[in-house]
Amino acid sequence: MQSGMYVSLSAQRALDKRLTTIADNMANINTVGFRGTEVKFDEVLSKTGNDLNAKVAFVSQGNDYLSERNGELQRTGNDLDFAVKGDAWFSLETPAGRVLTRDGRFTLTDTGELVSVRGYRVLDTGGAPIQLDRTGGEVHVGRDGTIVQNGRQISQIGLFQADVSKGYLRYDNSAITTTQQPQPVVDNPSVGVLQGYIEQSNVNGVQEMTQLIQVSRAFESVSSVMGQTENSLAETIKALGGSK
Repeated sequence: MQSGMYVSLSAQRALDKRLTTIADNMANINTVGFRGTEVKFDEVLSKTGNDLNAKVAFVSQGNDYLSERNGELQRTGNDLDFAVKGDAWFSLETPAGRVLTRDGRFTLTDTGELVSVRGYRVLDTGGAPIQLDRTGGEVHVGRDGTIVQNGRQISQIGLFQADVSKGYLRYDNSAITTTQQPQPVVDNPSVGVLQGYIEQSNVNGVQEMTQLIQVSRAFESVSSVMGQTENSLAETIKALGGSK
């Protein structure tokens, strides 16, 4: 019976973690460039009692990973709005160091620096801040990120890739830092920059609400099982105590 309690507790911990990720996803359903969090759970077998062949299955605490689905593209017509095509990220210089983001809502400072919506400097392919000429006319950006003003190439918006499965931390909702050092994208036709577009959050609100209902019901079911197990254990102890 105690094994049943431990199994139920492990299930509750897993369900609680899934509830947390769903809540975070729902809170960022309108966050530009946000990629939702998913959780992978594994089965853990544990030997019980004196019988070495008797095993009880527990659920692991779960490992977070980022959903790789692309968000819907929204056309804005703004020359300084950008979206990433394919599996890559923009890079920003922040107080926490370099971070990756798919939020391409950029603006120019009074001195001509290209910055994110939060004021962080956008980096080029070499990891240096991008400097433009505020009086240099319209900004034209090619699919490879090349920035042209007045017929002259000024810079190139950096696109970077990193194996997020090796570990990551969120920064300002849509941005992340990665354990693996990001590498610039070179000669990859499947990756590029779209000018005049932004990428919406890839969170599917209907799907998340459905999962929220399912997880909530599962949590209630496990709680009910735990209550029944506790009552059965109490009755057993009471019966054994009265048999002396």
